[in-house]
Amino acid sequence: MEHMLRRPRRNRKSQQIRQMLAETSLAIEELIFPVFIEEGKGIKREITSMPGIYRYSLDQLLREVEECLESGISSFALFPSIIDDLKDSLASESLNPEGLYPKAIIKLKSAFPDAILMTDVAMDPYSSDGHDGLVENGEIINDKTLAILADMALIQAQAGADIIGPSDMMDGRVKVIREILDKHGYQNVSIMSYTAKYASGFYGPFRDALDSAPKHGDKKTYQMDPRNQREAILEAELDIEQGADFLMVKPAMAYLDVIYQLSSRFVLPVAAYNVSGEYAMIKAADQKGWLDGNQVMVESLTAIKRAGAKVILSYFAKEYAQLIKSS
Repeated sequence: MEHMLRRPRRNRKSQQIRQMLAETSLAIEELIFPVFIEEGKGIKREITSMPGIYRYSLDQLLREVEECLESGISSFALFPSIIDDLKDSLASESLNPEGLYPKAIIKLKSAFPDAILMTDVAMDPYSSDGHDGLVENGEIINDKTLAILADMALIQAQAGADIIGPSDMMDGRVKVIREILDKHGYQNVSIMSYTAKYASGFYGPFRDALDSAPKHGDKKTYQMDPRNQREAILEAELDIEQGADFLMVKPAMAYLDVIYQLSSRFVLPVAAYNVSGEYAMIKAADQKGWLDGNQVMVESLTAIKRAGAKVILSYFAKEYAQLIKSS
């Protein structure tokens, strides 16, 4: 055989060399762990479609967060499961400073002041319609929704949120949230905008967890069309103009090209949400013995990071941290 000067396999010949030359690494500190909360006491309720993920009452939530902190996870995204009796068309419970969500933020920041808490701003967990915006005659009304979202963000900031996460996809919401936060002295509270949130089929288990599916219609008039990429650039430009501190792509695995586009074009850090359906698929295949769950978890998270995400929200966060700590 003709002599080969270049043999790429030389740089793969041992674990030590592969580790030395790895182009992509994912630190535990770059992960945000989404957690679900509900009213009650002593509750740790597994979500059937998300094995290993639970809804917690506040007392159990404190234990879970403490365990995560010990494993190296320091950032959490909170999502509330609100009982139907408290839901209405105006999402009024989202503005209750004594409600489940502000109470959870206050308790967590009191117990763990160094933990980073990211919140969710959208009407759907509190809405009797199950939509992210205000519904009138079957239509989601953008501009009337903005005032509700702004007030919701302020309540969360007052409770102690570090990062506000508007997930609603209403036009102009970053601007009104930034303005109300600044007006009330919360200039240091960050906004991680759900910049490119697609109308995806990968959200099913999440909606099971919060019972937040739309009661009618779908979310295609405000969430992005999965066929579009350039539209994400427009959304990013608008979010930057309006004061966002992070740009997010959701879902992650099916939208690696969008993550790459935003991270290549903009200087703001890009986050990616490794969503419930992506988690559930890997877990189900692992339980069936069809693939190695740990290997695919690491490979998937690495792919998201390699595409350009600086921050990853993932239900695998705690599991990944424990795997890295034990290896």
